Amino acid sequence: MKSQHLARSEVSWLRALIFTIYGTSALVASYFPLFYADLGFSRTQIGYIYAVGPMISLISNLLWSYASDRFRTIKKILLILLAGQLLMSFFLSMTTKFAVIMLIITLYYSFFYPVLPLSDSIAISTANRHKKNFVSIRIFGSIGFAIFALLIGYVLSTIPSITTMGVSMIIAGTALFLTLFVKDQATSVARVNFSGVLSILKQRELLWFLGCVFCLALGMRMNDAFLSISLHDLGAGQELVGWAMLLSAFSEIPIFLLLTKYGAKFKELPLLLLASLMFALRFMLVGLSDSATGILLIQLMHGVSFGIFYVTAIRMLSRLIPAQFQATGLALFTVMWSSLSGLCSGAFGGMVFEHFGRENFYFTAMGTSLLAFIGFASRYFYRSKAKVHSSHSATHHDL
Repeated sequence: MKSQHLARSEVSWLRALIFTIYGTSALVASYFPLFYADLGFSRTQIGYIYAVGPMISLISNLLWSYASDRFRTIKKILLILLAGQLLMSFFLSMTTKFAVIMLIITLYYSFFYPVLPLSDSIAISTANRHKKNFVSIRIFGSIGFAIFALLIGYVLSTIPSITTMGVSMIIAGTALFLTLFVKDQATSVARVNFSGVLSILKQRELLWFLGCVFCLALGMRMNDAFLSISLHDLGAGQELVGWAMLLSAFSEIPIFLLLTKYGAKFKELPLLLLASLMFALRFMLVGLSDSATGILLIQLMHGVSFGIFYVTAIRMLSRLIPAQFQATGLALFTVMWSSLSGLCSGAFGGMVFEHFGRENFYFTAMGTSLLAFIGFASRYFYRSKAKVHSSHSATHHDL
């Protein structure tokens, strides 16, 4: 009985931590760009600041994951990372110069990005130890993202946006406090098997898949970086930005649950084709819309675009890559979906937005989604043609 109480307490503290950590993600994704805009930075400069995060994540994720492996602790690494976020938020609140902010935000991102995979690692270990479903813990991250996005919006609508970094310090401080009550795990994130990279990259189907993922991710990351700016330009207040993030986050939860239960009944490529079209339609509608409320409602399409894509892509990745190279494959997927695409979309997208306007910016995002659709479609028809040819060959051989 006592052990059950301890288990419930441990899981509860962990859920509270993950809830709060993803609140920081809502702040960084939705309100940091508005903070920079209020400082008078151009769209190109905001794009550069956004691009720094994915670039630094390529290094920081590996560095802090290695430290976690080397010292066999996740909790202590999390304490260091959250303390670093708290300190960098304080420094960001003290300056308005672009060059100085670029330097400090680089350090901030080096503390921010590794927190998510490390917290997921603790959640996986805790779920396995107590025979619980990982989703029952991880879903508090999605809920936290949605609720914090809304609450932060209302808070920043009543106080100057210059206090954004004050809100960041409060959330980081809360997460730091909650980490003290989380049980440490000796296990860490899976190590990437670099010896498997070459063997994986020899697979043509995987290279094609990663190329399509990169094209789709470009549009997705462009939207992530400039959605709040687009809403702001159309006269939306901070609270409406919060509602947009809340609708996006909640729309993906039922899709995740449905695909977890019924997704195996559908083939991967048709689902990826559907997701690509939904992304293209979503971005086209945002580009055409001249209403903040309209863009807000379009965010409901996040579930049927990102939700279908993400679950199906992970499923396809696990099929294409041998079990012993899963960590390597996931790392390559993360580089394409998050890091490299974020770097390119931030720098490129910022220039497109500033020089060609919001409409053409989203039409460009639509174009990259259609490019992914063409890539997935070409593979679908190639495989169908190969199956027909194989069937004819077998029939001819039987005759």
